[in-house]
Amino acid sequence: MTWHSSQESALLAVKRRAMNDDFEVSFPRQEFPQGTAAALDALDEIERIEQLLSVFRFDSQVHYINLTAHERPVRLDKELFDLIALCVQLAQETDGAVDITSGSLWKIWGFARRQGRIPSADELNHAREHSGYQFLELDETTQTIRFKKQGIELNFGCVGKGFALDIAAKRLREHAVHRFLFSGGLSSMLASGRDWRIGIAHPLRAGQRLQELTLYDVAVSTSSSQKQFFRHGGHRYSHLIDPRTGQPAEGVFSATVLAPTATLAELLSTAFFVLGAEKTADYCSTHPEISAILAIPTENVPDLKFGTLKPMGELCHIEFKSIPDS
Repeated sequence: MTWHSSQESALLAVKRRAMNDDFEVSFPRQEFPQGTAAALDALDEIERIEQLLSVFRFDSQVHYINLTAHERPVRLDKELFDLIALCVQLAQETDGAVDITSGSLWKIWGFARRQGRIPSADELNHAREHSGYQFLELDETTQTIRFKKQGIELNFGCVGKGFALDIAAKRLREHAVHRFLFSGGLSSMLASGRDWRIGIAHPLRAGQRLQELTLYDVAVSTSSSQKQFFRHGGHRYSHLIDPRTGQPAEGVFSATVLAPTATLAELLSTAFFVLGAEKTADYCSTHPEISAILAIPTENVPDLKFGTLKPMGELCHIEFKSIPDS
């Protein structure tokens, strides 16, 4: 996604590298003289969340959970417990289309090293046997998590940036900065205040926009296979894995979600990419706070009887963009 503001006042942008991406917060500099200090404090929160969630840091809480939770319950900070509980709730609501235990599936397809490969049947079966949110046992009274099976691992790649944006935005508001755009790379953004214009990237044509949106107090996230995929035997394999089958998801080029929080937006953009058009429309029909824009191959354009066009200002509750597969 790309963005610009239609606000008249000059903007100041503060950026930092974290979670293997660029996080940037922009705000009207004259309106918030405390903004730079607030932005730096908020970016510190991004680094703290990375330290909490990273599976690549041996001193992270999640790394410790993955090592020990199959042996005994592990007590969690409320912040992490609530995040995991929300992830389990979304997994249940989407029939497992987004699952924080599916990292092993992502690994065997080679995407952890950005070197796509076809796994063997044995590798795939083993990974599927050692993933599944149903193997997580959460105890709200003791704030603990336990794995019901050895080999289960948590991985927050489907939600980490969105969660970090929500936490950092809260810190900005504590500093009385309430008009800003906070981005986590090009895939996740959180807008506070009016008139933030963004462009959704075309999933197949570099440098082109699929659509423009005006954001107001909303988060947006896009899941796309534009940059991470590989081809084998004439077939295109996406890095977004369907946890239910262990296979790369097909039938959607990109899924963009607008939601009240960046955490929800990121989780649901992954889920909708996996679910496809019809089930995404079904979900949105019962969750009016969620909007979605799906870019799908022309032959997969659904009958609009189960979806579309509930106007929300300049946004659509659910909209399908037909794109030729070429």
